[in-house]
Amino acid sequence: MASTNKRIGIIGLGLMGGAFARNLVGSGWSVIGYDTEPARNAEVKAAGVEIADSAEAVAESAADIITSLPTPGAVLDTAEVIARAGAKGLTVVEASTLALRDKMALKEVLEKAGHTALDCPMSGTGAQAAVKDLVVYASGDGAAIKRLEPAFLGFARKVFNLGRYGNGSKMKFVANHLVAIHNVAAAEAMVLAMKAGLDPHQTVEVVGSGAGTSRVFELRAPMMAANSYLPATMRSTTWKKDLTVIGEFASDLGCPTPLFGLAAALHAATLAMGHGAEDSAAVCAALEKMAGLERQLSDPTV
Repeated sequence: MASTNKRIGIIGLGLMGGAFARNLVGSGWSVIGYDTEPARNAEVKAAGVEIADSAEAVAESAADIITSLPTPGAVLDTAEVIARAGAKGLTVVEASTLALRDKMALKEVLEKAGHTALDCPMSGTGAQAAVKDLVVYASGDGAAIKRLEPAFLGFARKVFNLGRYGNGSKMKFVANHLVAIHNVAAAEAMVLAMKAGLDPHQTVEVVGSGAGTSRVFELRAPMMAANSYLPATMRSTTWKKDLTVIGEFASDLGCPTPLFGLAAALHAATLAMGHGAEDSAAVCAALEKMAGLERQLSDPTV
């Protein structure tokens, strides 16, 4: 059965969590949220989100909670807070991209307190989240996933039930493995085009219309053509965390990922060149430097 309780708690109101909150309100849900950053709380409050004064207050006010947090430590600390709260029988949807061991630790903490944990990372960037262009990789209790599907579709375009808890994260690793490779491939192609004297904006249009395109090219190549990587849809420093998790996952399985390894190395070079606060598409800037290309930086406000 679909959920009839249209109230959701969200802990973590950053790029992704904030988009969840705003889109759920727009879809007719009552949302109570909390973030440690006052500015983030203020932004979503203006969109109709009720702001709690703590993560514990969210757990006491909503039976279903989404967590979208930047680090394993923040996720596990929040799980402990929820476990200590007085509410019983909560369902906690963990939407962050974390190592499997961290997802399992969260599940253990919550289940000991009588709660249900779902592992539900998202496929999509912050820009995609803003327009509900996300895919939910849901895993865990099947009945809970089915019940919450209307809520997921309040901020995403599609939901997959991937079965056993942890399969959502595994699928996210596979998907992000491809995103990493496609991102570098798009940058390499754009630098090749510019080195050959082709107009980068026209290259985006032409390649985007043909067989060589990809969703990542369509999202990131316009930033590469404009030579402007702010505001970031995926900060390069955050992307580093995701790449590390994927690399460890593949290594633990003994699975060779040579293309991914090259993509990760080029991303590391991008960070070393000072692009950490910019979008992960800034790998194009790093490749331009290697190719001896020099362009003027564009104004990101234009």
